[in-house]
Amino acid sequence: QVQLVESGGGLVRAGGSLRLSCAASGSIFRINNMGWYRQAPGKQRELVATITSGGSTNYADSVKGRFTISRDNAKNTVYLQMNSLKPEDTAVYYCNAEVFRTVTSTILYSYWGQGTQVTVSS
Repeated sequence: QVQLVESGGGLVRAGGSLRLSCAASGSIFRINNMGWYRQAPGKQRELVATITSGGSTNYADSVKGRFTISRDNAKNTVYLQMNSLKPEDTAVYYCNAEVFRTVTSTILYSYWGQGTQVTVSS
């Protein structure tokens, strides 16, 4: 199995910054894409940012220029640096990893972290 453990959430004032981390462990041969998603109360989960194993990134329009996703392949860890936070960024943030579990595997398994709360006060 594979476990994703997130950290770094919390309460911050508007305009502030937070850095989220997500470390993957377990039966991992190689991780393909990694990403961050968020879900606000009463809303569907939405994509925040993704990053490929080669470092190509993709962002939701709402966070472009404010958030930066990065990863350390040696540590199987993905980060989300969040600057200029707004109250509308308040949500539970989830990390996701697409994993090849063995060297011979051709199947990508998708795993989710447990979520970390980010609250931005006005």
